[in-house]
Amino acid sequence: MKKVLLAAVFLVGFSFSYAQEAQGVKTDQNESKDLMTWYHKDFAATKVYGINTENAYKFLESKGLKPKTVVVGVLDSGVQVDHPGLVKNVWTNPNEVPNNGKDDDGNGYIDDIHGWNFIGGKNGDIDVDNMEVTRVVAKYKSIFEGDDSTKNKANQAKMPEEFAMYMKAKELFNKNSIEGRQGLQTYTMINDLIPDMVRLLDGKAVTPENVATIKPAVQKDAIALNVLTQVSQSPDFKGKSSAEFEKLMKEQMKEAIDEFAPKAKQYDLSYDPRKEIVGDNYDDYSEKSYGNNHYEGPDAMHGTHVAGIIAGLPNGKEVQYGVASKVAKIMSVRTVPNGDERDKDVANAIRYAVDNGARILNMSFGKPVSPGKTVVWDAFKYAQDKGVLLVKAAGNENEDVAEHLAYPTNFKNVTDEKPFVNNVLVVGASTNDNNALRASFSNFNKKMVNVFAPGQEIYSTVPHNEYKYLQGTSMASPVVAGAAAVLLAYMPTLTPAQIIEALVKSSNPNTTDKFTDFSQAGGVIDLKKAAEYAYTNFYNGKSGAVKKAERSVKKTVKK
Repeated sequence: MKKVLLAAVFLVGFSFSYAQEAQGVKTDQNESKDLMTWYHKDFAATKVYGINTENAYKFLESKGLKPKTVVVGVLDSGVQVDHPGLVKNVWTNPNEVPNNGKDDDGNGYIDDIHGWNFIGGKNGDIDVDNMEVTRVVAKYKSIFEGDDSTKNKANQAKMPEEFAMYMKAKELFNKNSIEGRQGLQTYTMINDLIPDMVRLLDGKAVTPENVATIKPAVQKDAIALNVLTQVSQSPDFKGKSSAEFEKLMKEQMKEAIDEFAPKAKQYDLSYDPRKEIVGDNYDDYSEKSYGNNHYEGPDAMHGTHVAGIIAGLPNGKEVQYGVASKVAKIMSVRTVPNGDERDKDVANAIRYAVDNGARILNMSFGKPVSPGKTVVWDAFKYAQDKGVLLVKAAGNENEDVAEHLAYPTNFKNVTDEKPFVNNVLVVGASTNDNNALRASFSNFNKKMVNVFAPGQEIYSTVPHNEYKYLQGTSMASPVVAGAAAVLLAYMPTLTPAQIIEALVKSSNPNTTDKFTDFSQAGGVIDLKKAAEYAYTNFYNGKSGAVKKAERSVKKTVKK
């Protein structure tokens, strides 16, 4: 799920908070270029754990290397392909004639000019879909907990793996569906109290001192005052005028309500938009030719932000640029709804991107159960056989991923010493605070997370030609995907395993708060050091083999 985590007020008095995948951060639009581009910084020069982007390009160019375009597949919620900060770096299918209603290149997808959408069809596009735990509970409840206890026990014994998955899904379904309803009720109530809070402020600024002087006359005022008291302690609101408070509060509550409102459908056991909208036989995992060419979809916030981190270009007064802005093209493969991605779509999205020339795929999504995990694992293996790197977000539950698997995973069992494929790079999120370098939301594990990269307060493109700060491992993953694209552009014979090794071995360590124990690398990636490592260990001095491999790459990869 491309989960959204908001910078809403965390109201202790109402005892509800939530932590999911990508967090919107409210900031002053006049913030400096320094903050907007902090993740590109050179740690050696600034002591900020950026990834040293510009020096990487300088190093590679100093070796006389000429970059080749790398196509990066963004498997996500959709991408605004005509965003002015992206449009020049969007992949175009060279073998497809736009909008002629024909499958010109014979790949099974009509008019797939900039990618494909696996969660749409002739009847439109899916916006809200179930959570996977909802689908599992709906499918297996009558099988494992039906009216006939004898049959229940027999089924449980006959299908132990499915039963274990069902019990895990049921626990999460019960917990999260309740929290979702509570969250919607809480933030709706707070939103309704905004006029009362403004009235109580009576034109005064939001400060603890001013709020302390308010005397509520009725119970509703007492509740509004309780919220105001907590808000007055928040850096987002402290010192704001009553007009500024009202505007900001309405914005944050709208985001919170928009986040929680779909949960009624996500946790509705009878809700299933798939058949009506997509029109495929969902149980047929071999089916591939479905969907449409709506690259953006109804909510492309997440995917557009991810795309900008990889390949955004400066636009007018906007200084944001992606890590691989000089070398990458973005292929939009819409895979993730407002809910959980489906395994069939993930597998087909991987194969589509690979078959159409993507060399790197970014996958900023995840879920706790995966009924079709073997189909996805087959797609992982397919990508490995084609030499394609998969970059995946570790997840934002602040958990050890060995204890709480986030699918899709490259470990079939947590007890395995090594992943079953060598082309998957799992990324945790770091901050620009050296004393708390691991983002508080980021998942971690010494064996199953490869590297960390900047993922907090990342400024990038969003729909409607706008820009926004978001945060999460969803943002750290495309930082790494962009870094990998730079390495591959200048050294096109690098294998996924070599790229992973270069990024892991060259990361900048930090011993604060046991950061070295959170991933294989024990640090934050440094693209320049990774370029030096890859050039020295895998590229330099092998000109004959390199030239031969480059000729092979030219023949097999679409430019």
